[in-house]
Amino acid sequence: MIRFLIVLVIFFSPFGISAKRPNILLIVSEDNGPELGCYGEPYVQTPNLDRLASRGILFEKAYVPQAGCSQSRAAYLTGLYPHQNGQIGLATWKFRLYEDSVPNLVSTLKKAGYRTGLIGKLHVNPSSAFPFDFKKISTANFSRKKLSNYTKEAKAFIEDSQQPFFLNVNYPDAHRPFLSQVAGLPKKPLTAKEVTPLAYFGLDSLELRQQTADYYNCISRLDSKIGELIETLQKSGKIENTLIIYLGDHGADLLRGKRTCYEGGTRIPLIISWPSNIVSDSRRKELVSSLDLFPTIIDAAGLNLISGLAGRSLLPLFKKEPVSWRQHIFTEYHLHSAHNFFPQRAVRNHRYKLIQNLLPNQTNPGYNFTRKKFIPRLPEILTTSSKNLRSAYQRMERPPEFELYDLESDPYEFVNLAYLSQHASTLKSLRTTLRNWRGKTSDPLLKAENLNRLKVEIESCFTNGSPDKSDLHLTYPQFFFSK
Repeated sequence: MIRFLIVLVIFFSPFGISAKRPNILLIVSEDNGPELGCYGEPYVQTPNLDRLASRGILFEKAYVPQAGCSQSRAAYLTGLYPHQNGQIGLATWKFRLYEDSVPNLVSTLKKAGYRTGLIGKLHVNPSSAFPFDFKKISTANFSRKKLSNYTKEAKAFIEDSQQPFFLNVNYPDAHRPFLSQVAGLPKKPLTAKEVTPLAYFGLDSLELRQQTADYYNCISRLDSKIGELIETLQKSGKIENTLIIYLGDHGADLLRGKRTCYEGGTRIPLIISWPSNIVSDSRRKELVSSLDLFPTIIDAAGLNLISGLAGRSLLPLFKKEPVSWRQHIFTEYHLHSAHNFFPQRAVRNHRYKLIQNLLPNQTNPGYNFTRKKFIPRLPEILTTSSKNLRSAYQRMERPPEFELYDLESDPYEFVNLAYLSQHASTLKSLRTTLRNWRGKTSDPLLKAENLNRLKVEIESCFTNGSPDKSDLHLTYPQFFFSK
């Protein structure tokens, strides 16, 4: 029996289930950062998400604990960091929760009398740990077939729910492939000539512009579908009593985005609307995490979670009042598939970010994994770039133990300050904060033997330089916490 390290105590509020208990609509998009109109993105058109933000709160500094699909979803559903819940890699590569019985948002709401629904992929193992009453469109649907069915299924669920409901709708956009147009959406796709590459690239080329344009087209299509969903909720007459949460599961599948601890990977859009309970058109600058969603939803539902979750309720931020809040946010990385195992831990405050690479001065396989698939001409493009930019990409390919960035003067993390004497005190302070967090959250990779054993386990599925998931035999849920 695995020793479960988190103690969760749930007290239900004394009042019974009633119409006053809010419905919960959790909308999640794939592989997109805060590249939305309401976040200041000049190229992409997102009128529906912009409108949602104008009716609620936009969080300017929102993060996921790990920039990977399964890892991010498991985190907001369990309220635990990946190293705490076990979903450290993709579910399709056999990674899973340590225990089937780990407390989660779905089972908690179901026990409290909510009707629970899922439209779109779950992507967490085992799926049986999440007892949804209603499940439709269970595939990833990266081909974007029949996107209108997401609204159709949501309409059926919402109209059939005679009790408070929790509905999680997971859309496939903006996951790769970046499809410029599907079923006429967007009506007028952007072209390479109309955009510039994302700023955190620091680079420019025709191929980067084309990828960026099509990434934006995916986001515009996503916005259209979210608009249809919210209109359906409006027509049902239930929107006034519904807490609506929208977030991206992590940043774009582009170099320096997904599968990293850089801002392009872990910073996400987070918008929350709840009529009569949130001051509209608000913007909050606090450091928040998708780990805060579990306690927020339970708090809004009238349930009191005492201990064990990594996040905290966002309800105190729903009013335009000063709130005592955290000064640090933590993120991490392990791997996505076996192609890109390169564990990292990171912490940021309102100005600085520290990344600790647990396999320093070794080649990061995730760098070439992404570069070769999506930017094969990168070495050529870099030849005309600045020294700082070339150094940033070299550092990503073969990282030192520590990377320290001043996010005020260097928001795209191009200049590493970790080994400059004038920043020694900042480095020391953040190293201490990171080390204390790792200890407090029982990070299994604090033990070198766990890190080394996991590395050997991952590498054992490689033949002639390529991994085969059929040869991947994972035992980390057992040995991470064995005595």
